[in-house]
Amino acid sequence: MPPAAVLLWAGLVAGSTVLVTSAPLLVSSLSVWSSGPPQGLATFIPFQRVFTKRGSMTVWRAPGRINLVGEHTDYNDGFVLPFALEVGCTAVVDTAPAGSDGWTVRSAQQPEPVVVRRSGLSSAPDVPEWSRYVLGALWLLTDRGVDVPALDIVVDSDVPTGAGLSSSAALVCSVARALDDHLDLGLDDDALFALTRDVENDAVGAPTGGMDQLVSLRGEAGHALFCDMRSHETRSVPLDLAAHGLTVLVTDTRAPHKHSDGEYGARRRGCEEAARLLGVPALRDVAAGDLDDALRRLDDDELRRYVRHVVTEDERVLSVVRLLDEGRLPEIGPALTASHVSMRDDFRITVPEVDTAVDALHEAGALGARMTGGGFGGCVIGLLPDESVGAAGDAVRAAFADAGFGEPSLFTAAPAPGARAVSPGTRGN
Repeated sequence: MPPAAVLLWAGLVAGSTVLVTSAPLLVSSLSVWSSGPPQGLATFIPFQRVFTKRGSMTVWRAPGRINLVGEHTDYNDGFVLPFALEVGCTAVVDTAPAGSDGWTVRSAQQPEPVVVRRSGLSSAPDVPEWSRYVLGALWLLTDRGVDVPALDIVVDSDVPTGAGLSSSAALVCSVARALDDHLDLGLDDDALFALTRDVENDAVGAPTGGMDQLVSLRGEAGHALFCDMRSHETRSVPLDLAAHGLTVLVTDTRAPHKHSDGEYGARRRGCEEAARLLGVPALRDVAAGDLDDALRRLDDDELRRYVRHVVTEDERVLSVVRLLDEGRLPEIGPALTASHVSMRDDFRITVPEVDTAVDALHEAGALGARMTGGGFGGCVIGLLPDESVGAAGDAVRAAFADAGFGEPSLFTAAPAPGARAVSPGTRGN
């Protein structure tokens, strides 16, 4: 990884002191602008970090995630098995300078700050979408009776956007944890989860089911997080890749991926309609043994495909959890591959780039491979013996070149911790 760039937060607050440290805080080594940093926000200087500080500064970092198995089951009250990543978002919350009565949010990935008056969600102004992920927590806390003072918030993320690695949950969770800490709210795990999920659902309008927020808040190094999306109970499940000589290779296909697009919402509505027609609270309540009967009761082929995917995907999650609990990690590959086939043929959320990557990984010796994330682009994961990783990466690149696709980005991933406090002058890794 190249040396981290350094950001000079110069002149953000008049009269502030300047703190210099050699460790990166706000700008990741993945944050790159081809024509230099955005004007008016920052100036880069090498190998040194400079940022402003007035006094009480709270810094939290929350990770992105990979979903090992369990796609589109979360909003069906089902089961999912994600793990947290090293890449994530860092949020810095500071009290606004004297005389300020609003909220100012800045992002290292955006050219201009957003400044708004304090309010609840119903009075929220029209602002850029990225800032709603930050301001949403402030609006909802206000609606819930918290007197949120004037604040300055700065965020920086190294989660690739549009890759299906939940850059949005990393952003929301880092901000929520930093606010909870800075304002001494004392929110428990359930309240933090509810707040972060509601930010995406209500303040942003993205119909996510909550899996991303759970793992960003509760992830554990060396483990996947088994989530029951009805009760929101979670349990860490061992995922010791190194002990088995295995690697998760991630292919970012760079095919655009966006949860708030209509296709995601259409499938959620379809699943809800199928549950209504079957007379169950959610598709999680259709037992695997009753699947054939349930499919016969539906006239719409599209709804039948949705039901088949969700019911069988829940079963795959439970199967993988059992294998991991028993220390049989190398045996989970077929379930990963079956998940991809179901997403491709029944849920129909894959695109040629992700199918090409999956096929190439299998031909290169992957034990299993699947698209991860909401679909229509994004990333593919492959479970590979350590010695096959290099050849598998070459195979994916060659397959993309042969198909006329742009060059993919490949990296390895292992389970990392969930949201954690960061001392100023570090990035929380």
